[in-house]
Amino acid sequence: MEFGVGSILDGKVTGITKFGAFVALPEGRSGLVHISEIAYSYVNEVSDHLKEGQEVKVKVIGIDQANRINLSIKKVSEPPPRPAGGQGGRPNRQGQAPRQQGGPRSGGFAPRAAANKEPTDFEDRLRQFMQASDSKLSELRYLEKKGGNRRGGGRR
Repeated sequence: MEFGVGSILDGKVTGITKFGAFVALPEGRSGLVHISEIAYSYVNEVSDHLKEGQEVKVKVIGIDQANRINLSIKKVSEPPPRPAGGQGGRPNRQGQAPRQQGGPRSGGFAPRAAANKEPTDFEDRLRQFMQASDSKLSELRYLEKKGGNRRGGGRR
């Protein structure tokens, strides 16, 4: 039985690492399920979701030039429906389109109200990280323009 990208196979977890899990496949082959391909929810510890010896259904999502097989458990099934309160392109309170993430920030600092709630999924965590990162970068650029050097040594 030859399999390729897109094939759905039955496998058995043979090893767990901090970055994913190795799965034994038919024909004596094996592949890796990266931590990001285990579940649609955030996966902090692979061992919270998988155990050695566990039977799993996997989808082949890639085979590289070295014949290493990349697998996904989450892509075997449809993603869960998004909660009704998600950002998904809905207008904000003023009826405007949502701001594009990652672009230049105008007007200084971001509101802190959203930072107090705990993010619920990967997208919320990523959005929170990007906002904090943008804020830190803006502050660093401002300090560079002022000529302030926080390290104290300066260049000679």
